[in-house]
Amino acid sequence: MSDKLKGGLNRRLFVGAGLAGLAGSALPALAQDDAPTGPVRNNVSSFRMLKWQDYFDNTRKGAILVDITSRALHFWSEDQSIYRLYPTSVPLSDDLTRKGRTEVVQKVVGPVWRPTPSMKERNPDWPDEVAGGAPDNPLGTHALYLSWTYYRIHGTHDTRKIGRRSSNGCVGLYNEHIQELFGYAQVGTQVLLI
Repeated sequence: MSDKLKGGLNRRLFVGAGLAGLAGSALPALAQDDAPTGPVRNNVSSFRMLKWQDYFDNTRKGAILVDITSRALHFWSEDQSIYRLYPTSVPLSDDLTRKGRTEVVQKVVGPVWRPTPSMKERNPDWPDEVAGGAPDNPLGTHALYLSWTYYRIHGTHDTRKIGRRSSNGCVGLYNEHIQELFGYAQVGTQVLLI
């Protein structure tokens, strides 16, 4: 491994590159120093690659699976040529967690954030609105709105949240990952939260 990688590898970049590169069956070359030969079933973060057939009848308009337990989002394109696996933030508690089937109903670049009535009740000092594109906007740079009221798959500027139970119900991704997913997903993409 090069001195640059040993000394200053950005973990987020490393994990993101590894996860984004999972379209094939092997890890990216960067992570293969000690990897066995042949197909690799897990990436460097121990996320499991899953098969869409175990969760969906088809991949029409693409399919998104959010695994709350492993804090991972899986995406399969309609023709199944693209598979991506992203680390996520998930809801803080079970009472904020919604599971089941929904779909993407809107795609928004630079979404405006407004707290839900229950969030405002718990946090009365929060602003009524944060403009899209603002550095303190909890929705980050892009958002996929789901058919469930108030639920989104969105980016975050607070990267410490990824991999944690840290949201008020939404699923958060690194901004660079939501930008990629935003390009793949479409209105009508099916979503399953388990």
